[in-house]
Amino acid sequence: MDKQKSSTVEFKRKLTNDVKREIIAFANTQGGELYIGIDDDGSVVGLKNAKKAFKLVKNTLRNSIQPDISGHNCIELETIDDKEIIKISVSRGTKRPYHLKNKGMNPSGVFIRDGSSITKASEEKIRQMILETDSTHFETMRSIQQDLTFHDALEVFNKQGKKFGPKQQRKLGLLTEDGYFTNLGLLFSDQCEHSIKCARFLDSDKVEIQERKEFSGSILTQVEQALSYMNHSSRNDEEHERFPAYALREALINAVTHRDYSYNGSILVHLYQNEIEIISVGGLVKGLTAEDIELGVSQSRNAKLAHVLHRLKWMEKYGTGLQCMVESYKDSTVSPTWQIGPNAFVVTLPKKPLLVVQTEDEPLTAWLSHHPEFSAKELETFLNKSKTTVRKILDKLIVANQIERIGHGPKTKYQIIN
Repeated sequence: MDKQKSSTVEFKRKLTNDVKREIIAFANTQGGELYIGIDDDGSVVGLKNAKKAFKLVKNTLRNSIQPDISGHNCIELETIDDKEIIKISVSRGTKRPYHLKNKGMNPSGVFIRDGSSITKASEEKIRQMILETDSTHFETMRSIQQDLTFHDALEVFNKQGKKFGPKQQRKLGLLTEDGYFTNLGLLFSDQCEHSIKCARFLDSDKVEIQERKEFSGSILTQVEQALSYMNHSSRNDEEHERFPAYALREALINAVTHRDYSYNGSILVHLYQNEIEIISVGGLVKGLTAEDIELGVSQSRNAKLAHVLHRLKWMEKYGTGLQCMVESYKDSTVSPTWQIGPNAFVVTLPKKPLLVVQTEDEPLTAWLSHHPEFSAKELETFLNKSKTTVRKILDKLIVANQIERIGHGPKTKYQIIN
């Protein structure tokens, strides 16, 4: 035979499992021709039962390789020197990376040509092939991880009486028509690679960290757990909101919805005594300005993610988030602020100052001015109120930064903050 082995020509003496890898490598690289029945030196040896081998090759291509490669190859029986061989012509595929069905879209199942030999593709090479052949939009690209589970997401959907099977996942964009999970699917899966990190500081200089938390898993679980932590750490309850619960939720969901997931960094939540700072990775969508978003203009970086959260009623009308956060502070002297950088969006929620309500019969301020340190029992005696009522008053004073708790248990004291 006048052909020689090269980056686009390969010989196989007989039909073996290696044929699958060779075809995948051609489809993932520059295409090529595979001859079965020809020795490495180019001599024709032929196949004893070429027609049977021909059928086996067709079945192999159909059942062992994904995505469907049938449109990128041509299988022919040829006779050379009275000997039958099989010629497989493979063109470069348009849905790279092609891979062994039983191995998945990872290095153990993806092959490429390296000169006249084949090699396993690295994860970075696989990502590059996905970028080259899929839409460049993060949400719609096939996830390099395909072994995904959705226990947490299913629970959230079930709570709202919404179905979350393969049909719904395809409709929402978590699953492609040919059965691959997208990066959007990865975000909702239990294996989500991104996280929300929270840090509680003793003061406002970001020096001494009191506590750290990191929330992982499905993006839905991350939001629920981070919100619970933020509300607990800021002492929000039904009677008084140190930080408006709506503003906390809206700011965090906005950060999750509009961040740039092509960056690996986490969403950061910094909790200080007087404010909470939420830092989202990625600046504004190209073309938008700070003035645009303040006017309510909305252009989501992750439209499909926003659609799913809207379907779950986690988001209201698009473009109203910042205005609604400001509205939740309408009865206060402080208001949220935001800062926009090239690769970050920072929302700062200040603590609402709370005033202690007094009556002429309960001159609490005067009493406190003469009792810089006191016990709950002493305050109960002065006010002639129940333990439950006094406990609520003490909580209000603590939240308003008028007093602080000293010690624990029966020996607990309260001290005036100057």
